[in-house]
Amino acid sequence: MLTQEQIKLIEESPLPDALKSIAQLFPGGARFSSSLGEEDQVITDVICRNKIGIEIFTLDTGRLFYETYDLIERTNSRYKINIKIFFPDTSDVETFVNEKGINSFYESVENRKQCCFIRKVKPLSRALAGAKVWVTGLRSAQSENRKGMPMIGWDEERQLYKFNPLINWTYDEMIGYIKENNVPCNPLHEKGFISIGCAPCTRAIEPGEDPRAGRWWWEQSQKECGLHTDHAAAKK
Repeated sequence: MLTQEQIKLIEESPLPDALKSIAQLFPGGARFSSSLGEEDQVITDVICRNKIGIEIFTLDTGRLFYETYDLIERTNSRYKINIKIFFPDTSDVETFVNEKGINSFYESVENRKQCCFIRKVKPLSRALAGAKVWVTGLRSAQSENRKGMPMIGWDEERQLYKFNPLINWTYDEMIGYIKENNVPCNPLHEKGFISIGCAPCTRAIEPGEDPRAGRWWWEQSQKECGLHTDHAAAKK
């Protein structure tokens, strides 16, 4: 387990050093879940540029934008890596679609959360099986639910550390890094798609709208899919 001194040192370190420390403290046990968003691309760039031993994976829900699939290929080519891809269980998807309909997530929050659980949450559990640290690209400014999340917290349900190295980064800091290092990004960002998920569930936002307003825009909710709802995780 990490000591408070180790946690403090990591939290106060520059991004490359923080990621290196995690990889060294948990050799072979750190995994980074990338949704190919701008934050995730920053972390991928740092991991690859510094040859840090952290596995990178993504979840293919089966309903992503073409631009996201293209970005996976461009990222693999740029950094000479193979991002590991996890898919939902076929029988789960078939049962859900056959019983409730291909786009039933528009009908209720319950249906939408069930779809997210099948296509994201369950595959994530497989992707993190055996991991000691889950690295994410979360920033506190992304949504109300993410404000107050610690940089390093203990996920009691998954029994691992959740490391959010960009949690205190501003949007401008992120964009500045991307431009300075010519990091490959999804062209949909330039069209107003700030937070990009599944194609049927994502729209561009208007100037001044909340960054998460384009996700599940037809419902009033916390705008989360279920992957990152444990912000009460305490430091340990």
